[in-house]
Amino acid sequence: MPRLLSINNYHYRRGGSDVVYLEHAALMQEQGWDNAFFSMHHPQNMATPWSEYFVGEIEYGHAYTLTQKLAMASKVVYSREAQRQLTRLLDGYRADVAHLHCIYHHLSPSILSTLEQAGVPMVMTAHDLKIACPAYKMYNQQGVCERCKGGKLSNVLTHRCVRGSLAASAIVMVESSVHRWLNSYQGKLSKVVVPSRFFMEKFVEWGWPRERFAYIPNYVDASRFTPDYRPGDYFLYFGRLVAEKGVATLMRAAVAAGVPLKLVGTGPLDAELRALAAQLGGDISFLGYRAGAALHDLVRGARAVVLPSEWYENAPMTVLESFALGKPVIGAAIGGIPELVTDDATGWTFASGDVAQLAAQLARVASLPAAQLEQIGKTARALVCRDFSRAAYLQAMLALYADLGVR
Repeated sequence: MPRLLSINNYHYRRGGSDVVYLEHAALMQEQGWDNAFFSMHHPQNMATPWSEYFVGEIEYGHAYTLTQKLAMASKVVYSREAQRQLTRLLDGYRADVAHLHCIYHHLSPSILSTLEQAGVPMVMTAHDLKIACPAYKMYNQQGVCERCKGGKLSNVLTHRCVRGSLAASAIVMVESSVHRWLNSYQGKLSKVVVPSRFFMEKFVEWGWPRERFAYIPNYVDASRFTPDYRPGDYFLYFGRLVAEKGVATLMRAAVAAGVPLKLVGTGPLDAELRALAAQLGGDISFLGYRAGAALHDLVRGARAVVLPSEWYENAPMTVLESFALGKPVIGAAIGGIPELVTDDATGWTFASGDVAQLAAQLARVASLPAAQLEQIGKTARALVCRDFSRAAYLQAMLALYADLGVR
């Protein structure tokens, strides 16, 4: 029986990468694989016997003393605790392969050395751009940013790329400098899984060898999504209310086009966006956090889902889930979005950040015949069932592990 060690900062469904971490392990368990987990303690963690090996909790939004903050900073750069705990786990569990998801800041790349010393092959799924960009988004307060390409890591500090904070940016600059010097990522990872071709090309641009990557897109279990192809009368955004998602651009475009807009989600820009809505007027509704059946009902009732991103999206689950529910997507032509959204086939694209172009697309889709929108919704769902299925994901992952000698 092959043994898989799954590693991620959080052991609960906090965000998209955490869901992939948990569902990937469950999928491999269904194939008869034995699973172990390595993560961080957190009050919302799912119960697991492996938690005895987890590292202490770090939550950056909490209040800490100066001493605690200094200890946290050292863990971000190089966590000896994570190394010790992982060594304990590996002493009793001989993993055939380790699959890493998000590890930086909480577990730190120090664990790559521990796995290498134990002779465990390492696969990492690149949910973001961290293995190239120190701040992981290639985005800061000025917008998309690639200034660190070529090793100029001082830009992280100069432009305060991490939460606009000088202190946080300094810590991340040091962390990235240390691990570039140690060659932690390129020197130790066996393979990097990229869910979008865009990410692969961006990593190659930043100096990674192309052969190190495997393109394996995310999947949606379409059987869990009941589609409704009938077009509704409103447009829908669901996701975080943060600057890089382009929600303000969408709001301005919706008002210019004279179409109803519903916004689902929470985030640091909630109050600012509500103030903007009051200033703009128009038919904009803030619905707060929704999930599960309640969210699916809202998607099914929409005319189209809009993803107005202004950063390098990877392979957004927002798009795949909307397709699975039978809805077309209007998406910004940035990052991996254009790989999923094809004009007049599965949806429509527009230049990222362009209010006028987005307004024109919203007005156009608002006027399209129901039959045409239904056909686009059916094409979108068929794409998910064919190219982004659970079976296709499993086959590709098993082939990748087999290439590493794990069967």
